[in-house]
Amino acid sequence: MKTATLAVWAVIAGMALGLWAGGHPDNLPDPLREIFVAEEIQQQSVSDQAADLIRDKYYRVTDPEKVQDSSVNGMVRQLRRQFREDRFTHYFTPEQNQQLSESLSGSFSGVGMTVGRNDRDGLEVGYVFRKSPAADAGLKAGDVIVEVEGESIKGEDVNLIVAKIKGPEGTDVTLGIRKGGKGEIEQVKLTREEIRVPITANRIREVDGRKLGYVQLTTFSQGAGLALRRAVERVIEKGAEGIVLDLRDNGGGLLEEAIYTSSVFLDEGDVVVETNSRSEGDTTYEAIGGNLETPPVVVLVNRNTASAAEILAAALQTDMGTPVVGTRTFGKGLFQQVIDLSNGGSLELSVGEFLTADGVSLAGKGLKPDVFAPLPDGATRDVQLNRAFGTLSDEVAADATSEQGE
Repeated sequence: MKTATLAVWAVIAGMALGLWAGGHPDNLPDPLREIFVAEEIQQQSVSDQAADLIRDKYYRVTDPEKVQDSSVNGMVRQLRRQFREDRFTHYFTPEQNQQLSESLSGSFSGVGMTVGRNDRDGLEVGYVFRKSPAADAGLKAGDVIVEVEGESIKGEDVNLIVAKIKGPEGTDVTLGIRKGGKGEIEQVKLTREEIRVPITANRIREVDGRKLGYVQLTTFSQGAGLALRRAVERVIEKGAEGIVLDLRDNGGGLLEEAIYTSSVFLDEGDVVVETNSRSEGDTTYEAIGGNLETPPVVVLVNRNTASAAEILAAALQTDMGTPVVGTRTFGKGLFQQVIDLSNGGSLELSVGEFLTADGVSLAGKGLKPDVFAPLPDGATRDVQLNRAFGTLSDEVAADATSEQGE
């Protein structure tokens, strides 16, 4: 009986020693320490092993958080090298994550412009809102931002750059700008204001003796579908025989608004977009009905037309045969999920892709226009818009001829 009791206590003591030693291996004799440390290393991931070794043995003292950040960034860089169409997976450090959260809180103001692609030259300015700080400073579409407060933005996530540009109303931000993407960097100081983003604009233009409508959609924020419906109704009420839908420099937004805006034109049940994802499943999104009886439509796009704007353009092109005029679009094609990490940072991870109604992915390649119409450098007239109206005029004439034949 005594022997059994002693055995039990020996096991308990061994377990206690094991638990203590696992947390204090430095206090053990060398042979035992090597055993415990070897077991601990085997249970760690390779990245954790490397981080611990750098912390303990590197010839200079390091910041463990910075080493950890660089490790995650290395994983992200590998993903983007391997899958070239994915320019959207990013890691945000705890500091960057806090900056992003604050910029989305509603207490921060901006300078009044949309932005497009961020490539090796910098972040391209898209649409500049009238009477905004950006407009007052003379910024125009096609200008390129290369610095914020004197620091290069090369390779940074667009959302993070935008967060740096935004800030409390009345405060200043200095941007390093290359006008038209060329020449020397010009430092431009802007005072942030509360910006009310006009979702739509509309007007009538006479072309070849016909009244043609123009509707611009600037964003896919909440309410974009309703705003677009009202803008289309207005130009129809004014006698528009056709409509140019301008999606240039529209960086997209909410997927649900892509469905609502498409439903202004498409019949109920028409496929707007499909999503494919290993983790989120596959989904088909259809027009919800209640579409307007519209005259012929032409869609105008450029290389900064992205995300939800590409979905709308592709849906009209595929389901209705609507002519798309302009240049190849951005090629967003992927959707992301922001996942919080234990260190206070976050991972914006591409988790799936969008497919057009006919099953084509736009990731990395964008939507090809039916009528190629670039905007030349230094153009003083909007030749893209003129080309869109010319194409629309032809569509209206063809539609009238068809009706007469019937």
